[in-house]
Amino acid sequence: MSGHSHWQTIRRKKESNDAKRGAIFTKVAREIVIAVREGGGGDTDTNIRLRMALDKARSLGMPKDNIERAIRRGTGEDKGAEEIIQVLYEGYGPNGVAMMIDVLTDNRNRSVAAVRHVLTRAGGTMADPGAVAWQFERRGSIAVSASMDFEELFMAAVEAGALDVIDGEDDAHEVITAPSDLHVVSNALKEMEIPVENAELIMMPQNEIELERQDSVRILRLIDELEELDDVRRVFSNLEMSEEAIGAYAAVAGD
Repeated sequence: MSGHSHWQTIRRKKESNDAKRGAIFTKVAREIVIAVREGGGGDTDTNIRLRMALDKARSLGMPKDNIERAIRRGTGEDKGAEEIIQVLYEGYGPNGVAMMIDVLTDNRNRSVAAVRHVLTRAGGTMADPGAVAWQFERRGSIAVSASMDFEELFMAAVEAGALDVIDGEDDAHEVITAPSDLHVVSNALKEMEIPVENAELIMMPQNEIELERQDSVRILRLIDELEELDDVRRVFSNLEMSEEAIGAYAAVAGD
């Protein structure tokens, strides 16, 4: 599982690099819009999803004006803005790897065409609704700095209500929670002065597929290409991510 943690570290590093160019801000703004609309409004005291989106926006250095504009768009105050919707597309990559593709978009036709194009070019396919989703379950994921002693973190997280803790070794540890407990556990860890780096909702595979290194690298490249699309927020897969494959891909990708 340390490979999974390494991949998440690479993703967060990439987001930080994209933030320096402003390339990530459109995606984060859409997360804020959806959080306001579906989480119960613009009050962070009651809207946990918005609080997480704002934490992410601020950690990436998103300008205050951009944040406020996204909140107004979510509450409907910005009457001229196009509606943002969230869609989970399902698909298969090469070797039958299952994928859940989380999309935030103002144009569903554009998004599905772009996702299908990338999947097909890589030898994958789109799947019918429900064909892939049953292989995943929604969970909360909290990244904690690898500087934290794992045994100490494990005891604290379980006491706070976590379901599991994954040792990230040299990368961030990952605390797994029920979706409804994500914010409670994250807050409890912060109150114990445990270095929380990120908290988000994820789609966690119930079983993972182990592939040869070359095939794994192909899947990692496909995930990266999908996440480069403007409308794609996140890609979840049931690939077992080995350190060897991630290292090989990172070397090629220059991460």
